[in-house]
Amino acid sequence: MARGVLDTSTLILLGRIDAVESLPTEPLITTITLAELSVGPLVATTDEERAARQAHVQQAEADFDPLPFDAAAARSFGRVAASLRRAGRKSSARAYDAMIAAVCVASELPIHTCNPDDFAGIDGLDVVDVPHPDR
Repeated sequence: MARGVLDTSTLILLGRIDAVESLPTEPLITTITLAELSVGPLVATTDEERAARQAHVQQAEADFDPLPFDAAAARSFGRVAASLRRAGRKSSARAYDAMIAAVCVASELPIHTCNPDDFAGIDGLDVVDVPHPDR
């Protein structure tokens, strides 16, 4: 696959993923992933954990020009939330994932994830299962 969006957990695990064929040749992230990563250092309970999480934020900022959550993504979010409700899931429970999915749907890009269940039931979203390095 040429272009694709990495979800937050896949971005964090990127250096440990062996199944590189499941990754896009042009990996992208969203501004939602940067927002999600920015929470990490603020809620860390140790200095070591805080430093590691801050390193993830800084590496992502250095390596990527993130796709925005723009007006098209906002409109797509309505479809994503409706899909999740029809599937019996609440969009608020996984708000970051739903917003990342909305950017993907609006941009017509697949999501590459080690947690495909997080994106199950979303109409119009191409989910690429990336094998988790710990499973």
